[in-house]
Amino acid sequence: MLVLYLLPFLRCKIGELGTNEACLFQPLCEQGIVGFGIGVAVAGSTAIAEVQFADYIYPAFDQLVNEAAKYRYRSGNQFNCGALTVRTPYGAVGHGALYHSQSPEAYFAHTAGLKVVIPRGPIQAKGLLLSCIRDKNPCIFFEPKILYRSAVEEVPNGDYEIPLGKAEILRQGTDVTLVGYGTQIHVLKEVADMAQEKLGVSCEVIDLQTISPWDAETVCNSVTKTGRLLVSHEAPITNGFAAEIASYVQKECFLNLEAPVERVCGWDTPFPHSLEPFYMPNKWRCFDAIKRLMSF
Repeated sequence: MLVLYLLPFLRCKIGELGTNEACLFQPLCEQGIVGFGIGVAVAGSTAIAEVQFADYIYPAFDQLVNEAAKYRYRSGNQFNCGALTVRTPYGAVGHGALYHSQSPEAYFAHTAGLKVVIPRGPIQAKGLLLSCIRDKNPCIFFEPKILYRSAVEEVPNGDYEIPLGKAEILRQGTDVTLVGYGTQIHVLKEVADMAQEKLGVSCEVIDLQTISPWDAETVCNSVTKTGRLLVSHEAPITNGFAAEIASYVQKECFLNLEAPVERVCGWDTPFPHSLEPFYMPNKWRCFDAIKRLMSF
């Protein structure tokens, strides 16, 4: 089976490709990159398309939402483009401003037929990406761009997969459940240390890894135990994915909640440049939310 890499920029050397692989360097036309990938996948090959950056994925929105996501459904499962994976860097980078810092994951999590995956680091990136490539559904793989330069891990050389739709509990706790994904997980781990040291509060930290479908069972089991939930992401707070988690947990764990669900997210503004530190859901904002949860 042919694996076709659809890239807007030169990302690999032709000599590094295997005999069943090909690399097609595309013009900077996101709609064309994704549309070509859909056609390749429908024809029976594996397509890995790259949109550089997620801020510019919007011209391909129609291809992803109206074509890739619905191809199997509209054909009664006669055809599908499940062999399509779209990679795209997303999120804040420290100097990206409004056109290189956006977090558009909620747009696509709203669409049935797409899987939306976000790793927190190199080890997860490899395992989750391999799972996306081999999954029978089209996947959008959001890569936190700030981790390109700041994350260093010993990634196993062998082949391994991390299951899609399964969250990972990174730290056990008894008082507050902290839920996030991508870069924000590193903030939540630091906040968990602060809460333990300064407040004596034990936090359970959960990395969703996949937000569509998301692992509601793991989150609800944790909230049933702790009675408190904080959800955090970089995307704007209104209609962000944290709202879906908060709504679901409020319904399923209502009798176990000791305080209202807290959301610590980006603000409802374009992503600012000079004011980025005030926009980000940093450790101090998360720490204040934990204090509110514990004092309710």
